[in-house]
Amino acid sequence: MSGCGKVKAWQVPLRLVTGAFILHSGMEKWDGPDEQAQGVHGMARQTFPFLENIDAPRFLKLLAAGEIALGAALLTPMVPTRLAGAALTGFAGSLMAVYAQTPGLRKEGSVWPTPDGIGVSKDSWLLAIGLALTLSPHQKHLKHVKHAKHLKHAKHAKHVKDHGGHHKHHCRHEQGGNAGHFGHLKQAKQVAKEAKEAKRLAKGVSQDGHSHHHAHRHGPGHARKGCPAHH
Repeated sequence: MSGCGKVKAWQVPLRLVTGAFILHSGMEKWDGPDEQAQGVHGMARQTFPFLENIDAPRFLKLLAAGEIALGAALLTPMVPTRLAGAALTGFAGSLMAVYAQTPGLRKEGSVWPTPDGIGVSKDSWLLAIGLALTLSPHQKHLKHVKHAKHLKHAKHAKHVKDHGGHHKHHCRHEQGGNAGHFGHLKQAKQVAKEAKEAKRLAKGVSQDGHSHHHAHRHGPGHARKGCPAHH
């Protein structure tokens, strides 16, 4: 059953046990005696009055056919689990309605069964199993959920990657900015140093030019100290 891809492992025992039990019950009712037909029809008629128009043997045949079909559906892997579960829920709900409406099956003012109602009260387990199968998530829904989770993880990974790249770019930008800033300071200091050196050289050249002019006018042996230009 699990190899068809439609039935999950945890659903196999539920479908297998309930399907086999209901199928066997329907096969036994198919050729049931009149006494069985009268008893089953009498209990069902108290809960569902419209069944009075159907005679007991025919009702037993219809009930047997329904149980055989339901049991076979539960045992057939190709039948979707939710569909089989819905059919089982409807069938078990009808049995629980009979249990609730038939006198003598329950203790007075209680939901608990009398000794005569124990067999019918156990059909509540079928109702619980039917609901579990009906409410089980659909295969396509599970695929969508897995796909959504995959996309969410992918987006998160991309966000982390982008954030990391932005952080690295920001760090590089800051480092580059700091390097550029220090480079500009160093260049400015170098320019200032060169300007100072040029000024010093210019001053030296000026002094040398004045000495040469003084020697040209008064001769090489003339003392600068006596020159009127120095006074």
